[in-house]
Amino acid sequence: VQLQASGGGLVQAGGSLRLSCAASGGSFSSYALGWFRQAPGKEREFVAAINWNGRNTYYADSVKGRFAIARDNAKNTVSLQMNSLRPEDTAVYFCAADTYGILSTATMYDQDEYDYWGLGTLVTVSS
Repeated sequence: VQLQASGGGLVQAGGSLRLSCAASGGSFSSYALGWFRQAPGKEREFVAAINWNGRNTYYADSVKGRFAIARDNAKNTVSLQMNSLRPEDTAVYFCAADTYGILSTATMYDQDEYDYWGLGTLVTVSS
């Protein structure tokens, strides 16, 4: 499975960006998917996740109400709509796939749960 994130860029605080992650190979529609980010000098952290059927979504408290994750199994893509961006959202954003298909509030944060990772896309939010 190969994952490729795109859509990053430079945006002013308060603005919006939409990230997309395209998958090739494997059984995309059966995977749970997540977004993580890594800010300069910090560890990679959980942002959002969605189960295989799209019925359950999870968000880090820091992005809840501002970001929205969605998937399109017909196109093998997962997106992250980011609104009301803040300078502290500046990071490299990564998409990841969990072949088990089901995440929970206990597992969504655990990077070891995810089997495949894509290269990141840089999001820079200016103040």
